[in-house]
Amino acid sequence: MDRVSKMVSEKPVVIFSKSSCCMSHTIRSLFAEFGVNPTVYELDEIPRGREVEQALSRLGCNPTVPAVFIGGEFVGGANEIMSLHLKRSLKPMLQGAGALWV
Repeated sequence: MDRVSKMVSEKPVVIFSKSSCCMSHTIRSLFAEFGVNPTVYELDEIPRGREVEQALSRLGCNPTVPAVFIGGEFVGGANEIMSLHLKRSLKPMLQGAGALWV
């Protein structure tokens, strides 16, 4: 879990994904529409990706991808991100993390 903590603390927005996950692609596309450039870790492509996935599971990420961290904090998966977007709460959260400029 220390590795995950370090990975998410280095950038304003971090997405843990798998290259074959359509929901991960959807979330990345949403952020791209906002002009946000998240750091994306493809767990099926990075070294020790399986260990990172297990750590995400222990943190409560279920399913483990996509797992979105904003400002170093776990926000949730696709359902949570889309819910925040529909409530118009996502953009302010991204702004607060320094990932989005008005």
